[in-house]
Amino acid sequence: MFRYIVKRILSMIPTALIISIILFAFSKAMPGDPIQAMMPQGTAMTKTQEEQLYKNLSERYGLDKSYTEQYVRWLGRMLKGDFGESLRVRKPVKDYLKEPLKNTIYLNIGSTILSFVLSILIGIRSATHRGGAFDKIFQTLTLIGISIPIFFIALLLIYFFSFRLKWLPANGMPRQNTFGQWVIYLTLPTIALTIGSLASLSRYVRNSMLDALNQDYIRTARSKGLKEKTVIYSHAFRNALIPVVTALTWAILGMFSGSAITERIFSYRGIGNELITAVIAQDYNVILVLSMFYAILTLLGNLIMDIAYALVDPRVRLEA
Repeated sequence: MFRYIVKRILSMIPTALIISIILFAFSKAMPGDPIQAMMPQGTAMTKTQEEQLYKNLSERYGLDKSYTEQYVRWLGRMLKGDFGESLRVRKPVKDYLKEPLKNTIYLNIGSTILSFVLSILIGIRSATHRGGAFDKIFQTLTLIGISIPIFFIALLLIYFFSFRLKWLPANGMPRQNTFGQWVIYLTLPTIALTIGSLASLSRYVRNSMLDALNQDYIRTARSKGLKEKTVIYSHAFRNALIPVVTALTWAILGMFSGSAITERIFSYRGIGNELITAVIAQDYNVILVLSMFYAILTLLGNLIMDIAYALVDPRVRLEA
């Protein structure tokens, strides 16, 4: 397996290089002039002074070079861990994104664990009681959950729990760095994210369990007199995990990229919200870093899925 992992990682290098070229080209094709956005407004500078300041800023950020030279310099800095400076806040991107990255992990880790545990419990019960009252209610609720956009769910939560009941804050970040404050401010966005992922993930579990329960080896296990719990959890569930691994892997990767809308609605300072702000402000260095981060995360996600398949199902063999 080690040789397979090394081989896959090496094969990702040219893919990541091509992605970096495409992303860099797209960033340069975006409308607007970042240097012009940085120019002070309402000052009494002469046209010559403005032109000189524009030239100085362009030289400082390397935007006076050709696109090829800009890309090579940007890639070289990236490989050294230097992600440049945010044109909007004039801080190193690495330092600027540390806190939003931490905030995003705090927000999503709870919703990911909740949605996974609940989807397993609900999906298995629904599959083992197919056609019953619980299954029918589950099918209806999950269909509603999939159909309603997550921003609408978030707005409903804000309306009822913040405006009507006044139990929880509508948006913002914790005022003090205490566990209680984090719980208060994370409750509504966590519920919104959990509802958004629970509907689809639990249906994955249910359908996978139904396929597994209809297999011949399950009938054989039951005919041997094994307990129903042993048949369900030791035999059926393990084989049902293979398609669930795919959904779970993307749910974990979504911890970093899938909560941008929720973060925006709740004014939560995560990397998803920062990416939207960077696009609006034409902060190219932040856009490029986060876009490359998501791209590499996706490449690693495919590798993690393959490894997880081999761990879950002994029949899967990874060839180097």
